[in-house]
Amino acid sequence: MKPKCTTHPFLNGGGEAARLIGDFDWAKTSVGPIDDWPPFMKAAVSLMLRSPVPIITLWGTDGVMIYNDGFSVFAHQRHPQVLGSNVREGWPEVADFNDNVMQVCLAGGTLSYLDQELTLYRKGRAEQVFMNLDYSPLLDESGQPAGVMAIVIETTGKVRAERAVRQGDARFRTFAEAVPSHVWAAPADGLVDWFNHAAETYSGLSQEELAGHGWASMVHPEDIPDVAEEWERSRAESRAHEVEARLRRADGVYRWHITRAVPLRDEAGAIIHWVGTNTDIEDQKAAALMLANMNQMLEAQVAERTADRDRVWRLSTDLMLVADFDSRIHAVNPAWTRLLGWSEAELVGHSFMEFVHPDDHSATMAEVAGLGDGVATFRFENRYRRKDGNYCLLSWTAVPEARIIHAVARDITADREAAEALKRTEAALYQSQKMESVGQLTGGVAHDFNNLLQVISGNLQLLSRTMGVNGSSERYVANAIAATQRGARLSSQLLAFARRQPLDPKVANIARVVRGMEDMLRSTLGDAIEIESVISGGLWNCFVDVAQVENALLNLCLNARDAMNSSGRLTIEAGNASLDERYVRDYPGVAAGQYVMLAVTDTGTGIPPEILAKVFEPFFSTKAEGKGSGLGLSMVYGFVRQSGGHTKIYSEPGHGTTVKLYLPRDLGEVSALPPEIDAMEGGDETILVAEDDDAVRATVVELLGHLGYNVLEARDAAAALAILEDGAQVDLLFTDVVMPGKLRSPELARIAQQMLPGIAVIFTSGYTQNAIVHGGRLDKGVELLGKPYTHDALAKRIRRVLADRARRPR
Repeated sequence: MKPKCTTHPFLNGGGEAARLIGDFDWAKTSVGPIDDWPPFMKAAVSLMLRSPVPIITLWGTDGVMIYNDGFSVFAHQRHPQVLGSNVREGWPEVADFNDNVMQVCLAGGTLSYLDQELTLYRKGRAEQVFMNLDYSPLLDESGQPAGVMAIVIETTGKVRAERAVRQGDARFRTFAEAVPSHVWAAPADGLVDWFNHAAETYSGLSQEELAGHGWASMVHPEDIPDVAEEWERSRAESRAHEVEARLRRADGVYRWHITRAVPLRDEAGAIIHWVGTNTDIEDQKAAALMLANMNQMLEAQVAERTADRDRVWRLSTDLMLVADFDSRIHAVNPAWTRLLGWSEAELVGHSFMEFVHPDDHSATMAEVAGLGDGVATFRFENRYRRKDGNYCLLSWTAVPEARIIHAVARDITADREAAEALKRTEAALYQSQKMESVGQLTGGVAHDFNNLLQVISGNLQLLSRTMGVNGSSERYVANAIAATQRGARLSSQLLAFARRQPLDPKVANIARVVRGMEDMLRSTLGDAIEIESVISGGLWNCFVDVAQVENALLNLCLNARDAMNSSGRLTIEAGNASLDERYVRDYPGVAAGQYVMLAVTDTGTGIPPEILAKVFEPFFSTKAEGKGSGLGLSMVYGFVRQSGGHTKIYSEPGHGTTVKLYLPRDLGEVSALPPEIDAMEGGDETILVAEDDDAVRATVVELLGHLGYNVLEARDAAAALAILEDGAQVDLLFTDVVMPGKLRSPELARIAQQMLPGIAVIFTSGYTQNAIVHGGRLDKGVELLGKPYTHDALAKRIRRVLADRARRPR
């Protein structure tokens, strides 16, 4: 430990700031040499230096600055240059503000600011900061103001958090649950209808008990009239609301809070909602009270000062501890019982290391050793055990004096958890915005792109069926058709990732899906891949689009094959799973509940952590250029999320990879499969084709003609309706979903079924928007054939739909 200052004893125990004050040449300032300072000035400086709160004193009309260690941290790069300088020159960017402070306080007045906004250059650049500031005059022996003392509490983080809460209702509520302060909301009539969890926990009251006028039960009876009057006045004047009041905690203790509310307005300026916060200012109140009484404390007897210290000791919400350098506890304040559950009797005489988390022992002991080596003050964090066995995160400030450690700790568990929750929320918001952007992009091009592919594909198929071709020509046509199919898959994968594909879910048993694909997978993956299926007994059913499940499983197996360089072991597993509330808390948008888990595990090279975080992003691929689109896993991810499920990937370099799909359980019976239809089968029924794209319409009309059907054609829904109104007897309406004109395709289908009760309807589209798809799923009873479709797919779908129509009762 450093020896005490025998020249200036009043500086003892004042930390690094005290050393700098003792070494400074004060004779060149208006306060004069330090040896000539009057007793009241030394007493004020001594008290300030021992406070953990950032405090600065401004002496004389010049405002000569003397401050403690807490303020030196606040000053950043301005420290220690501003020590001993005049306040208007030391902080030139706020000279006018400080000039007003000096004039008011040297005239005997006081000033107090909450969340005061200032622009400072303490880090070498302009910085917007917010602070709670309390100013009070320092009196000399004659009772005249000789200087100013200021308590400076920076609230920048809190103010920015409160502002962020006001951004949008959905984001507001998510963020509001992450912050430790009370957050509430009310409609225009002012009857509060929502509180966040922090308010419920603090008050011990439920949402229902707090709603309406129920919040008044939290307010101290003496404060209710002022709170109610100010709230009504704010609403009547359509202005921001702010009031201070004591709010009752669940254990019956009242703490001072500042309640603020701002109105949210529509485009016309009318109030549509209120958003409010209750911020605990008990500590600021206590600090302000200490500042207001400081002049009296300087003149009071030692007993009175001791009583005030005892009051702070008893009422402080921070943990206070006195221990020796052997870590033996001598005394603790009552906050230990309130916050951690330990009584003073259970702690005194014990080593404080008994309560530190084992993983934090070494770091804590190193800090204590540093105190013994002469460190004036140390600050660090560790985990401390509560009486119930759980741990909380404490932020410590400790000062040694005469081989005794005086320490103050603050519980920052909630702050750390709130920061982590905010990061998760921001990540989820970023992912949601990215998905929406991709969705808008894919939706904008899918319709025209798929129409173009339909024209190319349809004409190639007609060409291959109608003209005699030699071997080379047949190969050219086949290659062109394969290219259109790859383009169609690319469009489909983009829509799947963006969750914009129209799903046709049914109750399915995943075990049947896996077994039905085993032969195809073995032939596709090759003999060098050993495939094992592990299906749990009693497997639940799930509600999914079976074709998309098969596509997702195939994608995962192909990725696994590539990861194993076409040789290894692949395991397909299906089982029942439950995701609890604790698990889904880290995955926004995933609901707790029962799922069917489908997993694919390979024995491949594995994936490094830095790549694992990107594998579901569109167009991201670890394969060589030209070996993959980077959309396989993106499609799987989008399909599962659109189905209400969850995707999780586990991997370790050198030990393979497992991808798990969680599909929501369904209690219904497995849906019956449609009957098989001969792909080449046609008919003589009459089909009305409604299609606005001339090239697509010409192609599909010719395809249907080759199948033997009588075909009527219309370029939009209005033209199709005119044909029906002329009395045409139509067996099936084949209509594009997205066409120009006031009459929409779903309305055309409805009118057609009223005019011809037995008519069948098939929709076709490259992108359905929201006409026949809602919540990502096809409307019940809707038949959709997505573009581009093949000759065989068209033939099968028409025969099946016409067969279903024939089986329906007339």
